Amino acid sequence: MIDESVDSGYDIYRENVQFQYHKYFAIFLCIYCGSYLIPVIGLMFYLFLVFKPLFLEVGDLVVIFTSFDHLLVFFTFPLVFLCAYLIQKYFIGIITRIFWRYTERKSPTKDGIIPRNIQSKTLNFYHYRSFMIKYGKNAFMKGIFPWLSNWFFNVVGASVIEKGSTMEETVSSDRNVYVKRNVYMGVNSALAAHLVEGIFGNIIYFKVTVGENSTLGGFNIIAPGCELKHSSYLLPMAAATKYNTTKGNSYYYGMPLRRIFKKKILDYLKITEEDLQRSEALRIKQEQEQLERIKKEEMKRKQIK
Repeated sequence: MIDESVDSGYDIYRENVQFQYHKYFAIFLCIYCGSYLIPVIGLMFYLFLVFKPLFLEVGDLVVIFTSFDHLLVFFTFPLVFLCAYLIQKYFIGIITRIFWRYTERKSPTKDGIIPRNIQSKTLNFYHYRSFMIKYGKNAFMKGIFPWLSNWFFNVVGASVIEKGSTMEETVSSDRNVYVKRNVYMGVNSALAAHLVEGIFGNIIYFKVTVGENSTLGGFNIIAPGCELKHSSYLLPMAAATKYNTTKGNSYYYGMPLRRIFKKKILDYLKITEEDLQRSEALRIKQEQEQLERIKKEEMKRKQIK
């Protein structure tokens, strides 16, 4: 007879991690309500002290279009709302930055594997940061000025995105990402610096780096720990598995991605060798500009010293 109480040694103990939902709710309220507080108060003052007496309460329509004060209020009305919108976005970034810096002091971000079956400070603050970045990310990327999302990620400190880079709307690409100059990231491409293995598996958390003058055509997935060297061109739906590094100055396709050579490039893109030569000339020009910029920066540093 087999004793069912005997431990076979194959079971893995898993602890149920209790999420502190009141903290998430408090963080969201602070970011959401705090970002609206000053612009809404300013807008109310403008509406009741300026717009209402100088426009809404004017009985004669002719006066509105003949008086300078009334005309000024009429034409600046959209600009006031636009300024209030931008101020609200500014405070989203500033308040999120305050919370982000606080969590970084308590538990700094670092590459590694975070077990989800063990309650820990690293896991808790990972979830806090994942939650607090979402509202701002969606507010910027889905707003009327989506290019301001680069400013948001940089000012918060979640990622580094250098000048000249464009990120289309994406479900990820919001944390532990380093995007260098002149990078284009097509729609629904994801720089996934953090992934969950399986349904309730460990969290894989490693930085993703994209080199200068690189292009992600669209629907590209770049897994944690990957590095795309400069001038890496990914065709649509090309995907990189974890810890991959490209050589750069090449085209890549497929899942997992691999280099596409000259003949396949011509056949796939339906282009001629002349088109490819022009592209190569542009690449050489960009490299020369990059070298000149590096030399100028070094000269400035020497002058400062």
